[in-house]
Amino acid sequence: MRDFENTNPIVVTVYFFAVSGICMFVSHPILLALSFFGALGYFISRHGARKVGLHLAMLAFLLTLALINPLVSSAGATQLFFINNSPVTLEATLYGIFASGAVVGVIYWFLSYTEIMTSDKLLYVLSRLSPKLSLVLSMALRYVALLAAQRKKIRQTQIALGLYSDGNIIDRVRGEMRVFSVLVSFALENGIITADSMAARGYGSGRRTSFAIFKFSSRDIFTLALILIFFALTVASMATGALDFEFYPYLSPIKTDLWAVIGYISYGMLVLLPTFAQMEERARWKYLRSKI
Repeated sequence: MRDFENTNPIVVTVYFFAVSGICMFVSHPILLALSFFGALGYFISRHGARKVGLHLAMLAFLLTLALINPLVSSAGATQLFFINNSPVTLEATLYGIFASGAVVGVIYWFLSYTEIMTSDKLLYVLSRLSPKLSLVLSMALRYVALLAAQRKKIRQTQIALGLYSDGNIIDRVRGEMRVFSVLVSFALENGIITADSMAARGYGSGRRTSFAIFKFSSRDIFTLALILIFFALTVASMATGALDFEFYPYLSPIKTDLWAVIGYISYGMLVLLPTFAQMEERARWKYLRSKI
């Protein structure tokens, strides 16, 4: 298995939606904990000791969400203590902890997904689903960078001509409005030119083809098969009711029957799959370097 970041973008997309989709539709504490620590572990394996500020912000967000639920909800039968004659229950506290962990875990999953899925990978995936949507998105991404560069040029030109002043707020607002007006005119004119160019080249006159540098390899197929197997086993375990869990009014017992164990193991393997791939790639790289 190779570095998960270099896997085919379709496989990466299937994986992230599978692992986060299960987390969104279950309330079992073991699965939520696996999702959180799997997402955090993979993010740390990619960034190491960096992103400390992000982790602190996520920790503050998690603690805030965890504290809100027991303070606003008195559901649950096991009372711990009272705040202003309002009971704080064990069930509400645990639900707040695991629900906030699920939210933060999904955020970490999609942070990793957005870092891995560059614009060309995203366009490759969307081109298989909807070529028109892929075209619109590619043009939008192009115009974001194009308009940002053009705004900088317009602003510098206005300053050189003495038409832009930032001495006070009013002058700055007038200057930015003038820049914005020129930028809108540029965008409309460029849009017309693009449409005429597409029409002249025969866009829409026949079946559209596309080119992609990403291909399915045997490793991609093997990785996709593992993802689908683990996902199917987890969903099958959910369908049998082995992963059902209720926080209110009492905590449900955690099941340990065969289907429950299959669900725990399969989802655990699913969330750890990219981390294992990352670790294997690094171990192989160190081994190859030692042979030099």
